[in-house]
Amino acid sequence: MTEKTDLALSPDQSVAYDRIGALMKQAGIDLVAGTQGGAGQVPDAVLAVLGKAGSGKTMLLARLYRALSEMGVEFISGEFEGRKRRETRSLAILAPTNKAASVLRNRGVPATTIHRILYTPVYDPEYEKLAEWLSGKGERPQTEILTDAALDRAVAFYSRHQSVPGALASAGLRGSDFITGWKRREEPLDIGFVDESSMLDKRQLDDLKEIFPTLLLFGDPAQLAPVGQSGEMVFDALPEDSKLTLSRVHRQSQDNPILDLAHALADPDLTFEAFERMIEAAAKRDDRVVVAERVEADLMARSPVLVWRNATRIRLIQAFRTAHGAPIDQLLPGEPLICDGLELPLKHRKKRLDLEARGLIKGAQVIYLGEGRRPGFSRLHVLGAPEPQVSAASIVKIEHPDEEEPFIPFAARMGATFLHGAAVTIHKAQGSQWPEVQVFSPDIYAAARSGRNEAGLPLWKRLTYVAITRAETRLHWVVRNRLSRPKEPLSTDDLLVPPAPALIREMDPSLSLEGPEYS
Repeated sequence: MTEKTDLALSPDQSVAYDRIGALMKQAGIDLVAGTQGGAGQVPDAVLAVLGKAGSGKTMLLARLYRALSEMGVEFISGEFEGRKRRETRSLAILAPTNKAASVLRNRGVPATTIHRILYTPVYDPEYEKLAEWLSGKGERPQTEILTDAALDRAVAFYSRHQSVPGALASAGLRGSDFITGWKRREEPLDIGFVDESSMLDKRQLDDLKEIFPTLLLFGDPAQLAPVGQSGEMVFDALPEDSKLTLSRVHRQSQDNPILDLAHALADPDLTFEAFERMIEAAAKRDDRVVVAERVEADLMARSPVLVWRNATRIRLIQAFRTAHGAPIDQLLPGEPLICDGLELPLKHRKKRLDLEARGLIKGAQVIYLGEGRRPGFSRLHVLGAPEPQVSAASIVKIEHPDEEEPFIPFAARMGATFLHGAAVTIHKAQGSQWPEVQVFSPDIYAAARSGRNEAGLPLWKRLTYVAITRAETRLHWVVRNRLSRPKEPLSTDDLLVPPAPALIREMDPSLSLEGPEYS
């Protein structure tokens, strides 16, 4: 789905667009004239565009993308990056996770992860020749890798979609097969747009400021701050004149009961009990809101139940696995997992970069496809990643109630660590969206009874706001501690896409702990 950007901007959006335009002009881009040049850049220019769900942040970002694209600004997407041209400015549109980046890509905005910009791949020279030619910066290559017909298919694909990896895939190659290593970016870029900036911590912001002299942060101040930041978000510390606030755009969010509920949470007098009555009333008049007597096991396979308490998460995961008859000592294909980080010593830094660049970063959502060819390896589908299917050295942990140590059905000596993903905490769900979302109401009630506040707001309201705005089309408000029996067995049929025939070549095994498996 491509984001519609032909709607007239709201007054708030127009003010923000003009402020951003002034900042762009200092960076050498004139949005009014549609020109770009070599104007000096403003050091440490950070501007935050803030607003709750339905305020039009994504529409504004998409409008800016379209304007900059039409004037020939070079977009850095995390795939192949050619030689920089002096006469053009560069822009990267970023999100903290692949899942968050995919939300933008589904709206026609070429977003990538922060990691793919901070670290750049080192490519085989053959790939560089192909990529330079496809992007119009080099001569048609003479190569034994592709036939003339395959080259023609690649350039025809690129002319339509502007994607180097996609063009090569149409010709039977995968760009990731040409990556020989990773390095920290040395050359700065010009402008960065960061979506879901409420998820950033200070270290990430400092890293981004080293790369981008001009930085725009798009964020929702009503969400939850990163763990360990005392309820503060990185844009809270910015001067007031560096923050732009958008109000709800009713023409975009009209007749949306989920957004109505989210914005109702701003009422300081609203109690949990009154909010639940609002949900019940919404469910009676609109099927996009459901008051559910139990958790739906079938939904959990692709859309995790959102909870507050860790103990609730573990109990729901065990109920899900029991309902599907999953054995205690192995995973079933189709089970969801959450990457919990990488267990690698410092001397394997290149392997860490390779895994992270392919989407296996903390919080990444994946689906288990089956065992890999090597002991301890798993075949995985990384949700939201441009090349989602990988094989990775894995350490999988299955947690049990009232047990301090998780059970580990299988493990590589080192690699990516995973927890089960049938239920996740609301903190971990930030940045993601699913068509249908189940929110476990008893946990929200427990947060309300605790009386806790975060950054001046009751914790239960922040939790509820984040949880219900993860739903794109339907919200299930689960009121009972029950789980339905699954109607269908676990499957991977919705994920398995036959890979394009890949170039098989010898690679330095010290560079990677994972890669595609070939038949």
